[in-house]
Amino acid sequence: MNAIADTGLLVAMARHNDQYHGWAADIGEQIEWPALTCEAVLAETAFHLRSSEEVIGMLRDNVVRVAFDCASHLDSLHDLAVRYADRHPISPIFASSA
Repeated sequence: MNAIADTGLLVAMARHNDQYHGWAADIGEQIEWPALTCEAVLAETAFHLRSSEEVIGMLRDNVVRVAFDCASHLDSLHDLAVRYADRHPISPIFASSA
């Protein structure tokens, strides 16, 4: 199965001591690699891992592939924004203090 990788998945896969590593490993067995992602996820992953080298390695090793071009998907993005306008995503960092 094709997959889209977000920051949480990539960080959990890279860190064996992450509380979600087991979950990430299970997902990793079910998907077709490389997982698709975007530059923003790669930047955020590098921030959380404190290593751009690891993220570049994920690209080099074909773990992830950048496969999103915002400009060519504006209509679909707008439709999603309208569809989910009632949702208010909250960062896990802020969820514990809310």
